[in-house]
Amino acid sequence: MKLTPYREALALPGVRSLMLLALLIRVPKTMTLLALTLYVVAQLGHGYAAAGLASAAMTVGSALGAPILGRLIDRRGLRPALVLTTLAEAAFWFGAPLMPYPVLLGGALLGGLLTLPVYSVIRQSIAALVPEQQRRPAYALDSMGVELSFMIGPAVAVLLATSVSPQATLLVVGAGITLSGLALLWLDPPVRDQLGTAAAPSGAPPRREWLTPRLVGLLVISAATTLVLGGTDVAVVAVLRAADQVHWTGVVLAVWAVCSLVGGFMYGMVTRPVPPLTIVLLLGVCTIPVGLGGAQWWSLGLALLPAGLLCAPALASSSHAVSQLVPSGARGEAMGLQNSALTVGIALGAPLAGAVIDASAPAWGFAATGLVGALLALAVLPVELRRRRAAVAAGSVPGPEHPLSPAGKP
Repeated sequence: MKLTPYREALALPGVRSLMLLALLIRVPKTMTLLALTLYVVAQLGHGYAAAGLASAAMTVGSALGAPILGRLIDRRGLRPALVLTTLAEAAFWFGAPLMPYPVLLGGALLGGLLTLPVYSVIRQSIAALVPEQQRRPAYALDSMGVELSFMIGPAVAVLLATSVSPQATLLVVGAGITLSGLALLWLDPPVRDQLGTAAAPSGAPPRREWLTPRLVGLLVISAATTLVLGGTDVAVVAVLRAADQVHWTGVVLAVWAVCSLVGGFMYGMVTRPVPPLTIVLLLGVCTIPVGLGGAQWWSLGLALLPAGLLCAPALASSSHAVSQLVPSGARGEAMGLQNSALTVGIALGAPLAGAVIDASAPAWGFAATGLVGALLALAVLPVELRRRRAAVAAGSVPGPEHPLSPAGKP
């Protein structure tokens, strides 16, 4: 097995340090919603509905704020956005233990609106540091790093909340995010191509030049990916709970995560990359029958293997595709829009699966989210078919790297 693509990507100036920092600073970000939930329930004494409302407020704020912060980065550079969001995050998380619940709701919305843009900044920096022909393994590494962060962060949040206190967990999250912002300020990774400094602003191209139907299709595909992942998460818990095997949940989810890591690793080494539309369509199709694997934890884990192998590749391929389609001066806003799409998808996936499970049976949670994810991928197909017909009519056939279709690069 040749590791050359990864070695070459990591050998590029600035990439190794960016990847290592990305892994570390994403851990506190993966703790946020769970830490907030545990605090509202265990410390403030409210129910899970109230905790869900607080998490929803933060999620909505994050979805609204990501493209705004991305546009700020495009126009003013990285540092002003990092200073603003680091101060806002510190104010919320260190002040949250002093807030009554109604104030906490408003604070969560504002905290989400001005959340530290870790995910979009890292993806934007990869596009700035890595030549286009080497971005696929770089984004694969990034996707695997996200998976590792989600394996570590929530477990740490639960451990702190149960062994110390939910209030202390909020303070640890606040300290971690503040240090993450300071670390990004210190590293100051480039966010634009062919510029000596990330802080050197230039006019961002008009939105109409880059917000094309193809990019909108990629945003839909990104949302479809996390919708399937969020729904799968809920369905796994529901199936094992119904079978009185809920204590095996961690093992099954760990198997799913390891499969995602393996899939991401393989995606970074293939010589002929599979486009996002195909990967997400397969992810949805492979998720539909998972509930047929049976109620035993080991059979459910085996049934998740095919879909698990596609999780990280789906995320990596869509980020790679966005970096190809959007000019450097608008990449911050575009990555912010993609981050919003990912957030919306996961926010819809969990309640969709939950509603179907409540109305039928746990196994149907997989079928519902897989089907919706596959249908969303298919909905993007006409955009690509029209583009292909236009390319053929113009006498040019798209090449193999096109972000939506196996047929081509723009």
